[in-house]
Amino acid sequence: MKIDKMDVYYVGLPLIYPWRTAYGEDAAIHSVLVRMVSGNQEGWGETTPFYAPTYSPETASSAFFLIKEIFGPFVAGKEWDSAAALRDSLSIFKGNPFAKAGIEIAWWVLEARIKKVPLHRLLGGKRTLIEAGQDFGIQDSIDMLLGNIEKAVQQGFKRIKLKARPGWDLEMLRAVRGAFPKMTFHIDCNSGYTLDHLPFFKEVDKLGLAMIEQPLFHDDLVEHAELQRQIDTPICLDESIKSARDMRLAIKLKSCRYVNIKPGRVGGLQNAIEIHNLARDNGIPAWVGGMLESGIGSGVNIELGALENFTYPGDLFPSERFFAEDLTEPAVRFAPGNLGFEPSQVPGTPYAPVMERIEKRTLLKATVKPA
Repeated sequence: MKIDKMDVYYVGLPLIYPWRTAYGEDAAIHSVLVRMVSGNQEGWGETTPFYAPTYSPETASSAFFLIKEIFGPFVAGKEWDSAAALRDSLSIFKGNPFAKAGIEIAWWVLEARIKKVPLHRLLGGKRTLIEAGQDFGIQDSIDMLLGNIEKAVQQGFKRIKLKARPGWDLEMLRAVRGAFPKMTFHIDCNSGYTLDHLPFFKEVDKLGLAMIEQPLFHDDLVEHAELQRQIDTPICLDESIKSARDMRLAIKLKSCRYVNIKPGRVGGLQNAIEIHNLARDNGIPAWVGGMLESGIGSGVNIELGALENFTYPGDLFPSERFFAEDLTEPAVRFAPGNLGFEPSQVPGTPYAPVMERIEKRTLLKATVKPA
């Protein structure tokens, strides 16, 4: 297809409750939306690296700038027959996977619209129900956390992820495990620990967690392999896996036994598929992660979750979990009678953007056209 133009929106979407992790707190989600146009068809992508470079070196403002000034003008006006060709062309620019993902995801959605097929089918997904887990950031108190977990257990969620950081870890985990001895839990450390915390991880081994997500430095593979050799609980890599190359190295080094795949973090859906396939072929279960995207990006994540090796319930949420008003209509909702999502049967953008809501939340806007 030929990309005629792109409209780029930097949006700030307030959260119902602040999201607290090892690296700080977010009261709102800062995202970049890309509306890609070819002829009379359009497709929407979203990339969400947050306001500050806390999760990764990228930010929403850096992604907006690069799409507007460099990556967008580089691809606009040209024919792109495949996502792989688009990705490979952008590879001359170092790093910045979130910025690249905003464009690449929009290409996939536009391609699905042009071909008149649902996005999950274009990606190769066959699952008819994508299971979701429940997540809790760092809470005001352990009692508050236990109350929220109780609600999730009563609702029937199959697994719960808990954010952890030094000072909110072992005491919290012992309280949780004591209250819910049979529930499946894992912790997400968001790179908040080092190998010096090995005694802590040895204690975690006693609690029967499903995994420890990204315990060490945000782009490390070597020390994660060393830690995995010394503990029984599986390590899951998140921030460290930004490309298929990273996944190949992690497999070679035996750095992890699970992998979390986020389309934004890995530079788009083509890389997400390739990482998924590498994990599948090497016996490593995968699951779809999220960056608290609006319904635009969350809908894409659900479509990706239809691939066969996403066997662990993903970080996928209904709109009402985080937002008083999402950017799409309909909002993202669980499938009737399930704690999971059905892939969309709509060709192109799975959940329709509402322009009035987008304009209300837009902080910066640009249009990219061929030179």
